[in-house]
Amino acid sequence: MDFAFDARTEELRTKLLAFMDEYVYPAEPVAEEQRAALASPWDTPAVVEELKAEAREQGLWNLFLPDAEYGAGLTNLQYAPLAEITGRSPHLAPTATNCAAPDTGNMEVLAQFGDERQKKQWLEPLLAGEIRSAFAMTEPEVASSDATNITTHIEREGDEYVITGRKWYISGAMNPDCKIFIVMGKTDPDGADIRRQQSMVLVPRDTPGVTIKRAMQVFGYEDHSHGGHAEVIFDHARVPVSNLIGEEGGGFAIAQARLGPGRIHHCMRLIGMAERAIELMCRRAVSRTAFGKALAQQGVVQNWIADARVTVEQLRLLVLKTAWLMDTVGNRGAHTEIQAIKIATPRAVVGILDRAIQLHGAGGVSQDFPLAELYASARTLMLADGPDEVHQRSLARRELKKYI
Repeated sequence: MDFAFDARTEELRTKLLAFMDEYVYPAEPVAEEQRAALASPWDTPAVVEELKAEAREQGLWNLFLPDAEYGAGLTNLQYAPLAEITGRSPHLAPTATNCAAPDTGNMEVLAQFGDERQKKQWLEPLLAGEIRSAFAMTEPEVASSDATNITTHIEREGDEYVITGRKWYISGAMNPDCKIFIVMGKTDPDGADIRRQQSMVLVPRDTPGVTIKRAMQVFGYEDHSHGGHAEVIFDHARVPVSNLIGEEGGGFAIAQARLGPGRIHHCMRLIGMAERAIELMCRRAVSRTAFGKALAQQGVVQNWIADARVTVEQLRLLVLKTAWLMDTVGNRGAHTEIQAIKIATPRAVVGILDRAIQLHGAGGVSQDFPLAELYASARTLMLADGPDEVHQRSLARRELKKYI
C-alpha cells in the first residue's frame, strides 16, 4: 500500500502550511480585535477579506470542489490532508479559502442539481466568495435527526411556492453577506413515500415573510466567525416555482447527496483541531512546573499525549480510507465508512480537547486559548449532519443484515 501524497497534493500542502504560518495564525488575534470594534458583531473583520484575497492569489481557493469547472478539481483523497490543515484554525482558514460550511455543501448542491439560471445567480457569486449562504433544514418542533419529520410547508400557488415554517440552528444566517437560503420543506406531506414528500427551494434572504428571529448560542458562543446559527421564520414567503432545486419530491435525496461529502469534510477538519490541541498540550507541558517537575515529566500528562497521538493516527487512516472509497466506488459504496468516521472522529477529538483543556487549567476554559471554542465546535459535530446514534443505528443494521 502506498501512503504517500501525490505531487499535486504535496504541492498544495506545502503552500497551505506556509499560508497558515504566514497569514492565518497571526490573523487570529487581529480578527478578534477587529470584530470588537465593528458596528455589528456579525460583520466580517477586514482581515478576513485580506486572507481571502491572499488565498485566491495563491491558488488556495475552492479546494473542496472535485468538479474542475467550478473548483480545484481535487479528489476526496487529495482534499483530505488540506482540509485537515485548515481545521487547525477552523474559524478562519476554511472561510479564507472559500471552503467553509455551509457554503461548501450549498455550492455542491447547486453545481450538481441547479439549473443554469440558478448557477448563474447564486453559484457563481458563492464560488467567487462574494456572498454567503445557509441551509435551512433543522426544526425546533420535531426530532430533526429524522429528516422525514420536518413540518415546513412548501405549497404551490400558480407560478409561486409559498413557504411556511420555523427553522433553527441555521448556520451562517446571521452574517449580513448571507444572501440565499436553501430551504427543505414538504411539497407533498401526505405522499405515500415519506422520502418523496420533501423538496428544496431557493429563498433569497430579503424575501418578504423571511425573518431572522434570533441568534442561537452553542455552549454560550454565538460563533461570529461562521456567521452564527439563527432561528428563522418563514411566514408565507413567496418565491417563483423556478426556484425549485431539481424536482418536486427530490429534497430528501438531495439532502443525502449533500451530507455525504459534508460529513467527511467535518471529520477532516476535526483531525486538524486535534493536531492543534496536541501541539498546545506539548507546549504547555514543557513550559509549566508542578510539584517540583515539569508537567511533561508527569506520567498522566505523558499518557494523555501518547493516547492523543495514537488516536489521531488511527482516525486519519480511517478518514483517508473513506476518502479513497468515495473516489473509487462512490458515496453509496463508502456508506459504512462515512458513518464510521462520523461516529468515531467527533467523539475522539472531544476527548483529546477535554484533556488539553485540563492540562491548561483555568487557561483552558478561557478566551486566551482556542481550546474552549474548539471543544464547543467538536462537541456540536456529534449532533450536526446526523447525531451519532442515528449513524450507529444505520451502521449496525447494515452489519446485522449480513447474518439475517
